[in-house]
Amino acid sequence: MAVLPVLPLPKPRKKIAQRQLDLRSRLWPTHHDGHIWQRKHHNGFATIPRTMPLIMTIMDDLSDGRPVASTYIDLWCRAFDECFVTLSKPREMAFHAGFTGQRGERTWRERMRILHDLGFIDIKEGPSGPMSYALILNPYLVIRRLMLAKHPGVRGDKYNALMERAGEIGALDLEMPDPWTTSAPAVTTAAPAVAALTATAAE
Repeated sequence: MAVLPVLPLPKPRKKIAQRQLDLRSRLWPTHHDGHIWQRKHHNGFATIPRTMPLIMTIMDDLSDGRPVASTYIDLWCRAFDECFVTLSKPREMAFHAGFTGQRGERTWRERMRILHDLGFIDIKEGPSGPMSYALILNPYLVIRRLMLAKHPGVRGDKYNALMERAGEIGALDLEMPDPWTTSAPAVTTAAPAVAALTATAAE
C-alpha cells in the first residue's frame, strides 16, 4: 500500500494557531497533516460564513416543513466570488441536494422557488427555461429583513444566537444599512488578469 507524502504546512504566524496545532498534536499523536483536508494544499473549496450551520437551520424553519438548506449549500458551493450560478444541470444539482427518483428534479425546483420567494436567491430565465440563473444574496441581510417583517418562521432564540455568533467572529452584516433601501455601492471592475483568471476557473 502506497504511503501518501506528508505535506508540510507553513508555520502559523499567530500564536493562537500554533497553540491549536500543538494541542492537536497532543490529542491525536498518530494523525498527521496527510490525514486532514486543508485548503492550502487541496483544490476545490468554497468560502462560507462561520455562521452557515445556524443560517441553514433558520432557512429550514422558514420553509414551512420543506427543507431548503441542502439546495442552498449546493448552490453556494458552485458559486465563485460573484455569487452567481448557471442552472444548466438541474438533474445533477437535484441529486447533489439529496433529491432523487422521478420527482427529484421537480422537488429541487420547488425548493429553489422557496429560496427565491424568501429572498435568499434571485432567479432569472434563460436558455434553460424560467430557472436558468441564480444570484445568491447576503443571507444575514435576508434573515434580518424577514425578522423585521415579523415572518413567523424566524425564531427569536435563533436570531439572537445568530447575532451573538456574528459578533464573536467579527461579522458586521447585521449592522449594515439595508441595501434594498439605500443606493448601490460603486461597482469595482476587476483587473484584466484577475478577470481572466476568474473566467478560466469557471470553465
